[in-house]
Amino acid sequence: MRTADFDYPLPQELIAQHPIEQRDASRLLTLDRYSGGVTHRQFTDLEELLQAGDVLVANNSRVIPARVRGQKAGDGARVEILLTEEHAPGEWWCMLRPGKRIHNRTRIQLHDLDGRPTPHWVEAIDKNDTGKYLLRLPESPGAQELLQAIGETPLPPYIERAPIDTLADRERYQTVYAKADGSVAAPTAGLHFTDEMLNRLRAKGVTFAEVTLHVGPGTFQPVECDRIEDHPMHKERLEITDATADAVNQAKAEGRRVVAVGTTSMRVLESAATGGVPVGPQLGRTDIFIYPPHEFQVVDALLTNFHLPKSTLLMLVSAFAQPGGTGGRDRVLSAYAEAVTRRYRFFSYGDAMFLH
Repeated sequence: MRTADFDYPLPQELIAQHPIEQRDASRLLTLDRYSGGVTHRQFTDLEELLQAGDVLVANNSRVIPARVRGQKAGDGARVEILLTEEHAPGEWWCMLRPGKRIHNRTRIQLHDLDGRPTPHWVEAIDKNDTGKYLLRLPESPGAQELLQAIGETPLPPYIERAPIDTLADRERYQTVYAKADGSVAAPTAGLHFTDEMLNRLRAKGVTFAEVTLHVGPGTFQPVECDRIEDHPMHKERLEITDATADAVNQAKAEGRRVVAVGTTSMRVLESAATGGVPVGPQLGRTDIFIYPPHEFQVVDALLTNFHLPKSTLLMLVSAFAQPGGTGGRDRVLSAYAEAVTRRYRFFSYGDAMFLH
């Protein structure tokens, strides 16, 4: 299939720049995977759409304040650093902007949140073939302590407001159930849930299960090749616990639904089921790329947000939108066009979509 087949027009003003005041006050577009029917609801209506016995699987990865700023030794050039993954104690793979004039042994003095130099320096010690740099961080304080002190929430590039309220975003660009540090982008479908709503779902008989997928910067990487099959996916770390594997397998054996909260949870579950069900507990990495047509092994319904044109996430949703067929793309793009007409809010801080 062609990347251009997954393009669609989107007015700039529909890209949500701020979260709404109340998490669960978002709108919810529903798409029936079997009939293709579309309805327009509020997010709290999800409580009616979920049934007793459903297993709701969410990604519990926590976003770290992974963006720091500084200036090079020597010429004093300003540098923006995005830490993407820990390589070894004190060493992190990073994306640098601008990065063309960074070489091995280049030292960068870090700044605090007000732009003032700190006593802390990092040093470039390697570069890989994807353009990422390996930086050696100061021995003290530790990486997490340092990031909590001077790091910014790594909001997506399409959030262009200024100034960015990093303290407010640390709370709102995070799900209420986040616990495993490691993501540089939020699993945004889960941003709509409140603790109160989750408690009501549990009381209804919905099982809440957790997986972990640490979201990397590749989630925003555009598909630049003409044929989507040629797009390279970056590997991301995942974990499925014994308890979650048991809950999923029992649901599938008993004919109950497994509902993925977000494309990240979907990718974890479908990665684990490449050989079919049952799925087993695991700790590893995945670069699964789901696009039409795809035979889904585990997930029966998907809660997600609205995704960027020509993105791998839009391709995944298109694959899921029609069971066993290739017409999902047309269904999704038609639903997106209706969402644009009805002025839904798009992307990370935007509204939600439920495919069932």
